[in-house]
Amino acid sequence: MSVLIDLGWQQLPSIVHWGASLGELNSHQARSLADANINHLTSNNQDLAVRADILGSQHAGWAGRPGLSGTRAGRDWSPQFTVSSAKLETADAQKARLDGELTTAAAATLSVNASDTESGLELDVDIELTEQGVLRARGTLRNTEASAYQVHELGLLLPLPTNASEILDFAGHWGKERVPQRRELTIGTHLRENRKGRTGADSSYVLNVGEPGFNFASGELWGLHLGYSGNQRVWAEKLYDGNRALGASELLMPGEIELNQDESLSTPWIYGVYGDGLDDQAHRLHSWLRARPAHPRRARPVTLNVWEAVYFDHDETKLKLLADRAAELGVERYVLDDGWFGSRRDDTSGLGDWTVSPEVWPRGLNTLIEHVTSLGMEFGLWFEPEMVNVDSEVARSHPEWIMAPSGRLPHESRNQQVLNLAIEEAYAHVRDQMVAVLEAHDIAYIKWDHNRDLLEAGNQLTGKASVHAQTQAAYRLMAELKERFPELEIESCSSGGARVDLGVLEYTDRVWASDDIDPFERQQIHRWTQQLIPAELMGSHVASGASHTTHRNHSLHYRAGTAFWGHMGIEWDLTEADLEDMQELRAWIEFHKLHRELLHTGRLVRVDQFDSSLDIHGVVSQDRTEALFAVVSLALADTDPIGKFRFAGLDNSLNYEIVDVTPGFPASAEYQKRHPQSAHRELNMRLPGWWPVEEPATLNGAGLQKAGVFSPWLNPESLRILHLRAVSNEGSK
Repeated sequence: MSVLIDLGWQQLPSIVHWGASLGELNSHQARSLADANINHLTSNNQDLAVRADILGSQHAGWAGRPGLSGTRAGRDWSPQFTVSSAKLETADAQKARLDGELTTAAAATLSVNASDTESGLELDVDIELTEQGVLRARGTLRNTEASAYQVHELGLLLPLPTNASEILDFAGHWGKERVPQRRELTIGTHLRENRKGRTGADSSYVLNVGEPGFNFASGELWGLHLGYSGNQRVWAEKLYDGNRALGASELLMPGEIELNQDESLSTPWIYGVYGDGLDDQAHRLHSWLRARPAHPRRARPVTLNVWEAVYFDHDETKLKLLADRAAELGVERYVLDDGWFGSRRDDTSGLGDWTVSPEVWPRGLNTLIEHVTSLGMEFGLWFEPEMVNVDSEVARSHPEWIMAPSGRLPHESRNQQVLNLAIEEAYAHVRDQMVAVLEAHDIAYIKWDHNRDLLEAGNQLTGKASVHAQTQAAYRLMAELKERFPELEIESCSSGGARVDLGVLEYTDRVWASDDIDPFERQQIHRWTQQLIPAELMGSHVASGASHTTHRNHSLHYRAGTAFWGHMGIEWDLTEADLEDMQELRAWIEFHKLHRELLHTGRLVRVDQFDSSLDIHGVVSQDRTEALFAVVSLALADTDPIGKFRFAGLDNSLNYEIVDVTPGFPASAEYQKRHPQSAHRELNMRLPGWWPVEEPATLNGAGLQKAGVFSPWLNPESLRILHLRAVSNEGSK
C-alpha cells in the first residue's frame, strides 16, 4: 500500500492517497499526482480548490466536521496553523528534512510541527505507515499563551476516494457484541458517538467505507478505528461538493479539558487501514499487532474460569475439585472470579475493598492457589479496580471518591458506582491494595472487569466532568502493575466485550469477547471481533450445556468446536461433566494445543457465504503450506444438497492433502441415550464423495479456490474441521 502526503505551501498535511500501492514515484511524479488530485473551483464556493488537511481546517475551505473545536474566552476558535518543521524518519532510522523532495520508505513516520502565533497554539502531528500497511496518526495541541484554552474537540481526518460509498460498521448490546450493519454513504454525516466512558458493546469498532458490495475476499475499503477506551466519536462524511472523509476524536464532556500555558492534549492513535476485501484489512491489523514488542509470545494457556461453575459461592472443596478436573483435561490456567474479597457475597457490596475475605477464606487464598499451582496450572484472579459499591468500607470512608455530579450520585448500574481514580488518594488506595494481593500470592493473571457505563462521571472535588482523566488513570494503573510485575498478564473484560480496542490492548494481553458464550452467538461474535484483533487475543471458552445467557442447549461438540478458534478456555461446572464429557473435552483441548501455533500465527480466512445456513472460516499458515478450515452448519439450508463452496487463502500452485480432523470418540449407547443432542454423532450427516472419510483427499489449490467442492450436509449447529497440508505435485483425487 502507499500513502502520498502533500505539505506544500507550509500547510498542514493533506493526504492525497492512502490505499493501493502507487509503486515508486519520483518527486516530479508525486507532485504531479498531488496537483491532479485538487478539485476545480465550483460555483458559490470559496475561491480556492478544496482539499481537506488532516485537521479539517475551515481556512482551507473544508465545510465538514472540523477536527479541532475550541476557544479562548470566545476567541481563537479558527486557528490557521503554519508548518515550521517536518521530519521523515524511515524504518532504518535514517532521518531526512523535507525540503520539497520526496523521500520514500517501506515504513516511515512523518512528524510535523505547526503553530499559529496569533491564536497562541501549537500543533504536532505524527503520521506513521507501518511495515504491515497500517496507517496511524496522532495530533497534540499545545497552548502557548498565559490565558487558558478550552478544547471542545480534537480529532483528525482521513480522506476517502469517490468509489468509497458503502458503510460497514457495528452495533450490539450486552451478550451480542459486534453486530454488522451496512448503509449507503449519502450526503451528510454518519456519526457514531459513545458517551459511556468505555468502548461499548455497541461500538462502531472498525468504521469501513468501501466499494459497493465489498466482502471478505474483495472490494476496496478504507477503515478507521479509534484506539481508545473512553468516550469517543467517529464519523464518515460526504459533503455537497463530493469530498468525503473518515474522522475520529475523543468525545470530551463540557469543560473537561482546559489547557493552561504549556499544557497539551493528544488525540488517541487513529488507525486507518486499507484493504482489498475485509480479510486483507484484517491481515494488516493482525500482522501489525503480532509485530508489537509487547505482543504475547508464549503459547496461550488453556484457561478455566470458574464464574459460571460457582458464581459467588466460594466453597474451597468444590473449587479444589474443579482444579483437579481441569488438570485432568490439560488446562493450564485457573481463574477465580468475583466474590473473594471484602463483603462481596453478591453484587450489592464489597467492590473497592480489595482484601481477601476472612469470612469466605479463613485460611487465606493461598490454600487454593498452592493446590492449583501444584497441579501445574497458573492462577488468575478477578478484579474490578475502577468500580465501587456504596456498601463498602472505602465508600463509607471516602464518599467523595465516587464519581458524580456535585450534590448527588448517579443512578446505580449493577448496584455499583465508579471510583474516581483521577483522585490521587483513590488511585493509591486501589493500587496499593492490588499490589498487596499480588505480592502475597502467586498470581500470574488478572481478569480486569468494568461492569458499568460512566454516566454522569464527575469529580466531586472539582465539580468537573472527568471521563478523560478516569480513562487515563485506568491506563496508568495497568501500566504500573505491568511494570511492577513484568510477568503478569491482564485480560480486558467489560460486561463481556465492551472494552475491545487498540488503546486498552497497549496494556493488556487478551480481551473477553462477550459474556455470551452460547456457541451459536459466538460464531458471529468471533467472526467480527477478528476484524480488528487476531485469535490469540480473543478469549473463547467452552460453555455449559445450557447457556448462561440464552438458556439454549448445545452439544459439547459444537461448544468446543466454536471455542477452539480463539484463546481457548472453559466456563463450565466440570464437576457435572461425566466421564465421556471429560474424554471428549480432553480431546478438544489436546487438539487445540496441537494446532494453536497455526491458529495464533496464521492468516485469518473467512469465506463469503453463498448460503446463510453455512459458514466456512479458517486459518492459513503464512507460507500457505498448512491450513485448518471449519465447515459450520448454522441452520437448516433451503436446498439439499446445499451446493459448492470455494476455499480461500491457499496457493493455487500447490496440491493439498485434506484430512477431516474433527475430534470425537465412539459413543456408547448409554451416552447417546443421555445426550440425544450430541451433534458430533451426526446420525444424519451426509458427506459428498470427495470428503476425506477413511483416507485423505488430495486436491489442487487452484481447484479448491476456483472450482470449489460440494459441502457436506450437517445437522444444524454442528461442524467439521479439515486440515490441509501441502504435498508434492503428484496426482490429485
